[in-house]
Amino acid sequence: MEKKQSGTGNATGPATKEVSFLNRIDLSSPDIHQSVSLLKQACLDCGFFYVINHGMSEELMEEVFEQNKKFFELPLSEKMKVLRNEKHRGYTPLFDELLDPDNQVHGDYKEGYYIGVEVPEDDPKAEKPFYGPNVWPSDDILPGWRHTMEKYYPEALEVARAIVRIIALALDLEADFFDKPEILGQPLVLLRLLKYPGQISDPSNGLYGAGAHTDYGLITLLATDDVYGLQICKDKDAQPRVWEFIAPLKGAFIVNLGDMLERWSNCLFKSTLHRVLGNGQERYSIAYFVEPSYDCLVECLPTCKSEKNPPKFPPVIYGDYLGQRYKDTHIDLNVYNKLQS
Repeated sequence: MEKKQSGTGNATGPATKEVSFLNRIDLSSPDIHQSVSLLKQACLDCGFFYVINHGMSEELMEEVFEQNKKFFELPLSEKMKVLRNEKHRGYTPLFDELLDPDNQVHGDYKEGYYIGVEVPEDDPKAEKPFYGPNVWPSDDILPGWRHTMEKYYPEALEVARAIVRIIALALDLEADFFDKPEILGQPLVLLRLLKYPGQISDPSNGLYGAGAHTDYGLITLLATDDVYGLQICKDKDAQPRVWEFIAPLKGAFIVNLGDMLERWSNCLFKSTLHRVLGNGQERYSIAYFVEPSYDCLVECLPTCKSEKNPPKFPPVIYGDYLGQRYKDTHIDLNVYNKLQS
């Protein structure tokens, strides 16, 4: 992995900060062995990598960013009309999420918007957490907004499926291992639009755009603008922790592994700690969280255990695990009900 010091000193390139340039996985490459090798190296090293030539058009990605910005520019009163519900669909205001309570003085300095699997209210699945109809801004206020997001959602899933097949090969599994109905056959995927206002983070005083955390699921696809902010810590047990900026790469996805893949792989692959620091500029990003099916039983993969290396975690039903993680990090919705009453 290549590293260099950024000494530009401009608004988007933080001076004197170490910047990590990640391995690039080219989804158009015919050399699958090289792709597997590069991905495996990244998963063993830091759990982050770029994905390029992924097949999603530049026009669509730009349109999503444009529509993303239009929503967050709305007055707060309009955004609160589509406030996050108990199914985790809709708008999350500033400070709604607290990812690192031991080090933050308040919640994350960011706004968000959740979009999930579209399930009608009369569908039996809608009885489960995270399944149900989406919450959409009025088409009169944001014409074309819903259409853009509904186009992006399945295209991003196809990119994710291609990446996960390479991950399976890197774990000495069949390429279609994660395509099983109980894993990614009916995945619990969440798209989250994000805006970091022009706040300057101050870690010494517990102020962050997003506190230090690991993601929960299988993998995350992150599209970003050209503003620096994302940092990773390769060794979460080190004291003091060493943080490195991840350089934005136009047109690419930054992909990171989630806790479930670390659990599946018996800690062979890393779910890496990361955070976001604001530098005074507005920053927009689009996170696509690829989660297994709600009822998926996550247990150690057969290729990742042995008599000398037994499973480190007990089996867990993914939906139960995910629900608890969201409960631990998001404000109780009753707080908003009291404010609006």
